[in-house]
Amino acid sequence: MDLLCCESTSQMECPAYPDPNLLDDDRMLQNLLKSEERYAPSATYFSNVQKEITPVMRKVVAEWMLEVCEEQKREEVFPLAMNYVDRFLSICPIRKQHLQLLGTACLLLASKLREPRPISAEVLVFYTDNSITLQELWRWEQLVVSKLKWDLSAVTPNDFILYILARLPVDSRSWDTRMIRRHARTFIDLSHREYCFSMYTPSIVAAAAIATALDGLDWTNKTGYSLNWLLAELTRITAVEQEYLKSCHELIEEMARGGNVSNLMHPGTHSLQHQQQQQQQYHHNQTIDRVSDVTMTVGDESTGTTMMEQDKITDYENKTGTPTDVRDIHF
Repeated sequence: MDLLCCESTSQMECPAYPDPNLLDDDRMLQNLLKSEERYAPSATYFSNVQKEITPVMRKVVAEWMLEVCEEQKREEVFPLAMNYVDRFLSICPIRKQHLQLLGTACLLLASKLREPRPISAEVLVFYTDNSITLQELWRWEQLVVSKLKWDLSAVTPNDFILYILARLPVDSRSWDTRMIRRHARTFIDLSHREYCFSMYTPSIVAAAAIATALDGLDWTNKTGYSLNWLLAELTRITAVEQEYLKSCHELIEEMARGGNVSNLMHPGTHSLQHQQQQQQQYHHNQTIDRVSDVTMTVGDESTGTTMMEQDKITDYENKTGTPTDVRDIHF
C-alpha cells in the first residue's frame, strides 16, 4: 500500500496543536462557561442518596482510577470519568462492592469519548486484578449511559486551561507554558480525588489550579503581579464569585501541603449544598457579554520551579499505590 508523505503505519498518536483562532475567540470560553452547570453532580449525594458509600471509599477508588490513567498515559480521561462517577452516585444508590466496577465502567466510557484509542475493556479488567468480568463491565457501561441519559460530553477543568492562560499576561517567551499547564493539570487531578471539590464548577477548579501553579512557580513575584490581582483577574475571566475561587484555591494549597482538606469543609461553616446552590444561581443570573483578552506583557524573566512546587510534584509522583481491588479493603 502506498502512503502519502504525511501518513504513517506507526501507532504513535499525534494530538492537534492548539488553534490560536479558537483560543482567542471569546465565544468558545462563553460556551464552556454556559455548559458546565449542566453536568454538575449533587453536592450532598452521600447524605441524600448513598447509604453504603462514603467519601473515603470514593477517594480510594479515585486514586486507583488515577493510577490507571497515569499508566496508560490518558490524562484527559480521569477528570471526565470522575464526573461520570459523581453524577451517577448523585442519582443511583449502589452497594460498596460495586464502586470499583462503577469506576471501571466510567473509565471505559471516558476513554472512548476523549481518546483516539480508548482503553480496552480487557485491560481495565486486568487492572482490577480480574475481580470483575467483561460481561459485568459491559452491563455497567450500559447502566451508566442509561442513568446519565447518554449525556456524556461533560465539561472538565482541563477544558478551561488553555483559554484561561491565553487571557493572562503570561509571556510564552519567558515562561514555559507547558510546565504551567502540567502543574495545573496535576492539581486538577489531585482535586478530583477529594469529594469536597465536587461542589465547585470546572471553571473554578481550573482557575484555582492555574493560580496555584503560577504562584508555586514564583510567577507573581517575578512579574510584579500580586496573588490577589491574579485571583481578581481569574474572577473576571471566568465570571465567578471571587470568594468561591479563593476558597477553592485555599483547598488546593492545603491539599498540596498534604493537609486533610475534608476537615476544612465543616458543615457549620461551609455547607456544600448551600455553596453549590448559590454558585449555580449566580451563574444562572450572570450574563457574559464579553470576556476581554488581556494584552499586557511581562518582562523577560527566567523560568524556574521553586522548591515548594517541586516538592508538591515529587510527593505526588512518589505517592504509594492503592490496592487494586477496593473490595479487599475493610472500611
